[in-house]
Amino acid sequence: MAVDRLLPTSEAEDLLALTRELGDKELSTRVEEHERSETYPDGLFAVLGDAGLLGLPYPEEYGGGAQPYEVYLQVLEELAARWAAVAVATSVHGLSCFPLASVGTEEQKERWLPDMLAGQMVGGYSLSEPQAGSDAAALSCKAERGDGGYRITGTKAWITHGGKADYYALFARTGAGSRGISCFLAPGVAEGLSFGKPEEKMGLHAIPTTSAYWDGALLEAGRLLGAEGQGLPIAFGALDAGRLGIAACATGLAQAALDTAVEYANQRTAFGKKIIDHQGLGFLLADMAAAVGSARATYLDAARRRDAGRTYSQLASVAKLVATDAAMRVTTDAVQVLGGYGYTRDFPVERYMREAKIMQIFEGTNQIQRLVISRGLVSH
Repeated sequence: MAVDRLLPTSEAEDLLALTRELGDKELSTRVEEHERSETYPDGLFAVLGDAGLLGLPYPEEYGGGAQPYEVYLQVLEELAARWAAVAVATSVHGLSCFPLASVGTEEQKERWLPDMLAGQMVGGYSLSEPQAGSDAAALSCKAERGDGGYRITGTKAWITHGGKADYYALFARTGAGSRGISCFLAPGVAEGLSFGKPEEKMGLHAIPTTSAYWDGALLEAGRLLGAEGQGLPIAFGALDAGRLGIAACATGLAQAALDTAVEYANQRTAFGKKIIDHQGLGFLLADMAAAVGSARATYLDAARRRDAGRTYSQLASVAKLVATDAAMRVTTDAVQVLGGYGYTRDFPVERYMREAKIMQIFEGTNQIQRLVISRGLVSH
């Protein structure tokens, strides 16, 4: 069911119409095949790039779409309603562009950003490590400066698009303490860089998640983004925006589950009438619809504040928390609505339920979001 959206411009309306058309043609028709076989959708991100969907919130001067964040997020939601793994990877690509776009020099932007925004280079975000997930200040991967640039040594973990991306926004330690972390635009292929076997995940099977092993790989000095020691502020700024991306993806996933449940409930009969006409089930569907609508309103409020130049970090955490918890609840209820059929792979709701779980974990677990929100409530 197409969501009745309130968009700021006619251009945005056309963009959402294009997204739905492309999503129905390129995503909906391929998702089951690739998710079941756990195979990568070769060529798909080039299609998204050609349509201009990979650089929407970035400046036109570098090939971006110059769209408000509220529009970009609704594009992500439409993609996620058709294929969550692709929408998440699209969000991560946008996240990987953030450091260069926000702190890169003019020379660096001109060198790399147009290809990134056009989708000719698809990116990954490499912050987490095996022993440093939520605690980003505990990174141990080192970047040691020497002749010719920086030698990178260490292990990075949980990289979406790992081994497939053309570049990575890489965070590594150049000094001691939380102020000793720096950000680099690392190439996807380098001598001394290798990747582990893709993780065997509960969901999002079509897009690999891997570890990266840096064994003294040399990065030229010009790949440092911003100043040495500026890495954590860059990472946290990117994550604020990325959390809104995940909130939008979670909302799209929940909308897809709601649509499937409503369609089934309007077709299936029991005790002489459609099951949606039984109050117990009708009220369950009403709660699901309310949860999806609340999630959408929450992420749009945060996005509009971002677009207006207002502080939005705490609201980004609220949106991520609300939307991903809603997605878990709505997808679980959708399985319940379909009964035994919901537990089979004949219907997509079992996949939706598996995909929803990770939404509560990455880009900062929902426990971390609660920590961020509670800290914002403390008066100083």
